[in-house]
Amino acid sequence: MHIAHHSFLPSDNSKQATSPLSVLIHLVWPALPVLCASVPTANLNYINSPFQLKQDQFFPSSSSRLFQQLEGDKLLKLASFVRKTNIITPIIASPSTRFIRNHSYQTFLQFQKSRSDSKNMPPINSSKHNFDYDLLVIGGGSGGLGCARRASQYGAKVAIIERSPVLGGTCVNVGCVPKKVMWHAADVREKLKAAQHYCQPLGSTSLPSLDWNALKEKRDAYITRLNGIYERNLKNDNVDYMTGHASFIDPHTLQISKGVQSTHSHPQAQSDSSISTKEGTKLLTADKIVIAVGGRPVLPDIQGSELGIDSDGFFALKELPRRVAVVGAGYIAVELAGIFHTLGAQTHLIIRHEKPLRTFDSIIQDTLTNHMEHAGITIHKNSNVVRVTTAHNPPFDLTHPFPKVVETNEGEKIEVDCVLFAIGRMSMTDLLKCENAGVKLDKKGDVIVDDYQKTNIDHIFAIGDVQGKALLTPVAIAAGRRLSNRLYGGISDDKISYDNIATVVFSHPPCGTVGLTEEEAKQKYGAESIKVYLSKFTALYYSMMPAEEKEPTAMKLVCQGKEEKVVGIHMIGLGSDEITQGFAVAIKMGACKKDLDDTIAIHPTSAEELVTMR
Repeated sequence: MHIAHHSFLPSDNSKQATSPLSVLIHLVWPALPVLCASVPTANLNYINSPFQLKQDQFFPSSSSRLFQQLEGDKLLKLASFVRKTNIITPIIASPSTRFIRNHSYQTFLQFQKSRSDSKNMPPINSSKHNFDYDLLVIGGGSGGLGCARRASQYGAKVAIIERSPVLGGTCVNVGCVPKKVMWHAADVREKLKAAQHYCQPLGSTSLPSLDWNALKEKRDAYITRLNGIYERNLKNDNVDYMTGHASFIDPHTLQISKGVQSTHSHPQAQSDSSISTKEGTKLLTADKIVIAVGGRPVLPDIQGSELGIDSDGFFALKELPRRVAVVGAGYIAVELAGIFHTLGAQTHLIIRHEKPLRTFDSIIQDTLTNHMEHAGITIHKNSNVVRVTTAHNPPFDLTHPFPKVVETNEGEKIEVDCVLFAIGRMSMTDLLKCENAGVKLDKKGDVIVDDYQKTNIDHIFAIGDVQGKALLTPVAIAAGRRLSNRLYGGISDDKISYDNIATVVFSHPPCGTVGLTEEEAKQKYGAESIKVYLSKFTALYYSMMPAEEKEPTAMKLVCQGKEEKVVGIHMIGLGSDEITQGFAVAIKMGACKKDLDDTIAIHPTSAEELVTMR
């Protein structure tokens, strides 16, 4: 058996055989059978020396033991022992390797469960009810996948139901990942343009032309590969995967209908014949249910809205529109407008107020608005779209641009070939029949949850965009994993904090933000206790370029109290997307301005400005 080398293990030439840690493990390891002596005898499995490396000094061959196969909650009791003693215990029980990780103690219990014997093992949280599963997860997006896999890794019997034919949800298929690919395409085009200032003038030679179809084909192939990886991960983690539409029959029962396909991965999975079926539907029961169906973009209720596309439709476009209008002021609208413009489309951004990104700090709003206009994007401020018309005859193929006229409340008529609405999203709860389970929704259709992702029904939970808070992929993943930690890992108080969540807008240039805006900080703590540090400059990268091609950089620290605790960091400019992550850790740890001042800067970088502001 191969196990990855860990830092606590000595290398081949190590002389750490007598280290305190090795002595501790050497003493504890032979005693583990005694600690587990209360477990009834099951199939005996030979335990060879842990770690098939050169570890004779660390785990002498004499420590080989006969171990009883641990079952159900008794395996968790051993995991608890491992956590409390803070050691790492490799246990070989049968063929299929799995890890349980306890993030609180940063320890691992490696164990194996035999597929042939596991049918005799009860579900990890078995109850007096004979449910089909310990956990059913509705939705195969980032949050649902994270929750389902973590629960199964703890030994729960889990199934995931996804209504679309592919896994990954919005982020993987029509969101973060393909959007970032398109952002990179635009970024490469910008760098090719900048190259003439570092290498030789382009002269009459134009930039390489964009082959939209080739780019789309490569992007879509990459996404398809990711879909396959997610499906294989579920199989490897013994999570049953079903394609179909799920809706509640009662608080413990789901009906799966239309296009139901199932891949049974769990050793205890029932055959299709053992589950109620009727006219292509399937009924599944579970001790606990997680709603993770995500959200979808909305279109405005105006004449001609069907002539436009939403952010999902952006990824179906088969060619780059020559003229495009993006309607919306949030991060999706800003990102897609930047991509369209940088790739060569004549771009209009239609917003209801003076500036986009209205929930962001003013330094980001002001700097981005000015630069987008400077770069050539036409921003129609204080405008609402009231009508979209076309002389084109139906049927309309929205994957190909065709002429349209966008009319605003200001009387403008904007002639474009594509209209993209990015005006908001809504939770996909409308078809779940939550009322059958008694699950409460708010006025927008979001599932109401507490700090632990629990709905008003004790055994039903909701994670990700469907609960309407912090609509970000990493938040959904963290919430899903921590929920499973709580339900099946014995970490009773594990939950995510919604404070100081960092986020990035992949605009041109990118923006990064974490913590409170200046206005939010003043409202929370009082203006007199807030001190703000500002810096505006041009990154060294642009030093070789003419003024009209330079992008701005601006940074702001928002500090509070006598100790000047950093409660907000906001930046826009080259590299902001990568810089933000590290400084988010500093804010999470409660860094003060003095901590930044005491940090030696890395020069020359843009990031050094954050530790040298005065």
